[in-house]
Order: sequence, then C-alpha cells, then structure tokens
Amino acid sequence: MAKKFFKRWLPNSSLFKTHPKLQFLGTLLHQPNLWHFNRNSLSGAAAVGLFCAFLPVPMQMLVAAVLAVLFRVNLPLSVSLVWLTNPITIPPIFYFSYRLGCFLLGTPPQFEAAGVKLSLEWILSILDEIWWPLLLGSLVMSVVAAILGYFTVQFLWRLHVNQSWRLRRIRQANKKSALPPQNNPTS
Repeated sequence: MAKKFFKRWLPNSSLFKTHPKLQFLGTLLHQPNLWHFNRNSLSGAAAVGLFCAFLPVPMQMLVAAVLAVLFRVNLPLSVSLVWLTNPITIPPIFYFSYRLGCFLLGTPPQFEAAGVKLSLEWILSILDEIWWPLLLGSLVMSVVAAILGYFTVQFLWRLHVNQSWRLRRIRQANKKSALPPQNNPTS
C-alpha cells in the first residue's frame, strides 16, 4: 500500500522529535497529525515541502518544519522534499526563477548564464539588481510546485487505492470460483 512506501523511505519520527534545532517547537512535535500517513497529510506535506524548496532563503528545512507543524501535515515528507533543491540543483533552479521573474516583470535580464560566476562575492555584488525578479520568480515557482505536488499525491494515492480495490475484487472472485459447488438437496 502507499503507506508502506512512504514509511519505508521517510525518516523515523524520533529523529525529528529529538533534533536539537527543532526543540523550540516543544510539544507541538508530538501532535499525531505530523506523523500520519494518509492521503491528506501526505499531499499537504508535498505542498509545504515543494513550496519551501523553491524559496531563496537559508534554512529551508526549518521553514518547512514550522509550516508542517502549523498546517498539521506530515513533517518528515515536508522536510525531505526540501532537498529537491540541493547544492547541485540550486544554480539552475534559481537562474530559471530569476529569468521567470524578469519575464513577469517585463525587464531584461541583467546577466546571462555565461556570465555567471558562482562565488559569494559575485552574488552579493549583483544581489541588489536581481533580488526582486529572483524573489518573484521563486514565489511563482513555489506556488506552482506546491499545487502540482498536492494534486499529484492526491491523484497517485487514489490511483493506488483504486488499483488495490480492483485487485482485491479479482482475488475474491477467484476464491469464489475456485470453491467446489455445494450440494444442496432440495428434497
């Protein structure tokens, strides 16, 4: 079932309940909804995690954890999905976010991909020029990814449940057809 898949791949709840950076949440981490594996909890967690993944802020996992607690969705999934943006994927994702923001604002890009120098000094020197398009593009991508993630998990969960029910009906029909006919004397 879908629960088994998510339970196998997501970290244990004790990892989050004892994590030192999450202790400021106190007893909020002990809410059962944060650890449930159901359709609504997981689809909400997908939305929270994907929303936070595209935000150009530090400590995205912490933001995802706080939002998961506030919205009472599955905490491990929301924090795990933030790793969609990692040191390898952040440059192309944020560049695309910047270009999307420039397109939406109707402004030409200040630099091209060929002129990118991935260093902290370079980023800080151009930050005042690119922050608004980057923020707008990131927010648009965050909202779109959250909506797509929510409905994708809802769809996949329903698809899996429907398939499980179909297989169950087939097994039950096979069991009935495999049973020998019973003799019912009519006299």
